[in-house]
Amino acid sequence: MTDALLPNGIEDSGGDGKHFRKGCNPLAQTGRSKLQKQRASLNQQIIKQMRMRAGAENLLKATNNNKVKEMVVLELSYVNSNLQLLMGQLEGLNSSVDVYQSAEETTNIPLIALGLKETKEVDFSAPFKDFIMEHYNEDGRTFEDEIADLMDLRQACRTPSRNETGVELLAKYYSHLPLIENRFFSPTRQTGIFFTWYDSFTGVPVCQQNLSLEKASMVFNMAALYSQIGTRSDRQTITGLQEAISSFQRAAGMLSHLKAVFTHIPSYDMSPAMVSMLIQLMIAQAQECLFEKIALPGVLNQFTSLIKMAQEAAKVSEIYDQVHQLMVQMPIKDNVPLFWSAMSQVKTNHYRAMAHHFLASALLDHELGPNDDEDQQEKTLSQVYDQLPEGCSPLGILKNKDERERIGKAHIRRAISGHEEALRNYSLCQHLEKLEALQEILEASHRRSLDKYSDYENEEEFVDYVEAPDIISKTEHKAEMELPAATKVKVTDFFQRLGPLSVFSAKQKWTVPRKIRVCAEDRDLGFTLKGEAPVQVVSLDPLSRAATDGLKEGDYIVAVGDIDTKWMAVGDMMRLLKDVDEEGIEIQVVSVIDNSPPMPTKSATFSGNLPKTYSMICLAHNDEDKPPKSRKVIKKSSFLSWGLKNKMKSASTLSLPTDDHSGALTWNKPIPTFPTSSAYNNDNFLH
Repeated sequence: MTDALLPNGIEDSGGDGKHFRKGCNPLAQTGRSKLQKQRASLNQQIIKQMRMRAGAENLLKATNNNKVKEMVVLELSYVNSNLQLLMGQLEGLNSSVDVYQSAEETTNIPLIALGLKETKEVDFSAPFKDFIMEHYNEDGRTFEDEIADLMDLRQACRTPSRNETGVELLAKYYSHLPLIENRFFSPTRQTGIFFTWYDSFTGVPVCQQNLSLEKASMVFNMAALYSQIGTRSDRQTITGLQEAISSFQRAAGMLSHLKAVFTHIPSYDMSPAMVSMLIQLMIAQAQECLFEKIALPGVLNQFTSLIKMAQEAAKVSEIYDQVHQLMVQMPIKDNVPLFWSAMSQVKTNHYRAMAHHFLASALLDHELGPNDDEDQQEKTLSQVYDQLPEGCSPLGILKNKDERERIGKAHIRRAISGHEEALRNYSLCQHLEKLEALQEILEASHRRSLDKYSDYENEEEFVDYVEAPDIISKTEHKAEMELPAATKVKVTDFFQRLGPLSVFSAKQKWTVPRKIRVCAEDRDLGFTLKGEAPVQVVSLDPLSRAATDGLKEGDYIVAVGDIDTKWMAVGDMMRLLKDVDEEGIEIQVVSVIDNSPPMPTKSATFSGNLPKTYSMICLAHNDEDKPPKSRKVIKKSSFLSWGLKNKMKSASTLSLPTDDHSGALTWNKPIPTFPTSSAYNNDNFLH
């Protein structure tokens, strides 16, 4: 276990270094870690209040005493008030975006990051030891290190680092979960392990005994971690912006994977409607970073460049508008923080206003000159508008100075009104008012549009308040979902000592390991082997010493002497057994127990909605009563090893028993030279 641990560089008072898993730092005292601890504390308080409310409601239903009812109703009012207060505090934590931003971030609009889902500790020790003893017939105490490694890995996933190493840590545990599920979670019995996770938005706990909730929560937290990596990126550099774009696209990819694979998780933050909204939010933020990446080197003061930026800004506004429409729908509206909805509305109006400002600059600051490509500018402008005001055309706007200025001023007026609306949205949300950088950006953009309008305002001019047409959004760099490769981390099974998972899983059942004495007679052990690890006994000589000692066809050899052979292939096993002499060697074998349910005693069909039930004994048939052409022909199998035709006393088990002892039934007929597959089910056959 120590090979998975790294020193954290922090020493205690005694000088002993602390250690923790790579990608995890539970001792970090960052704003994000403190926020996550506050979230965990609020979750505990919320579940306490919910238990009190459930108890009070049950008492209210059970009692007939009016005084008791009055006291319970009063208590319920206090509990509900406390719950509202706690959920309001949790909403405040989800609105604390400033702790996720980059330390260098001062001139960019803040981005939204998802908070990690919180969980309770899980003790795998006792249930897994019991399961290993009962199911695998091995001493569970010998697997204490493996169980401790698993529990340590899960605990580390509660405090991942906010970088790719932290994502890899979560992905590693996520990749272990299918292996753990196949090893210990049987479809026929419960392990007694409960996985509890808290809703990221409401703090409501959800508890399940299967691993579906555990897997889905890991995927959600990987998406949340990618969103936090994106928000902390330095968006003042091209490299930082590229990191943010990639992180948000990967967050969207993880959420898309969550929506596609885990469709019935009883936690609202992972419901299809909520996940769809979160996907769109991540795509919107990736598109916003793409816009910033284009604008970072500076926007050329050219007609084509300004038109391009106008359409890019319109694209960002369009996606944020879609996000806002999803957020205001019920029941998402009741679960998403008001801050998120207000922020998406602010960005919708802000980037729409920017689009109109860029287009106004293109029209007001650039006239069509003799050296300009008239056809190219006309084509560019025609792609901006879906519908122009009556009597206007792209070429007419470009050639007519007055018309060009009239449409340009209409766009700048619309830019001003858009910035004013963004500032109004900002002032209506108390959590937004804490973001001073956002206010400065909105006010600076508003002043810039006012200055542009004042440059072209003429008091003596007759004001024609034509409405500026909408701008068609367009982008050359569309943000798309990206499924990260971290979800496919290769891991080594903690419990590989139990044997190959294809055979030794929770779905299979075996007999207790049996000890068999194997002796060589004329260099012949009396059986052959097949398959990859573990090897299986086939073609057993029923007269051999091994068969007499209890070896059966289909048995798996799990040990030879003191050597564990669960992972040993046929070649290695043959080399191990080639030197066996007449005294022999002791091997251990197990037999698979059939898990298939017994055949029902009745068969029912429906005719005219009335069931007709027949006893299975009536379904027995006699091949002698059939015409020769309809009789079933039993194909003889090829001769493989020993001659067993005189030792077989059973035939196919396809027929059902009747009271007929005349010898006309199928099991009294001559048998094939070598037994068919159905004959292996007979107790007289050595398997």
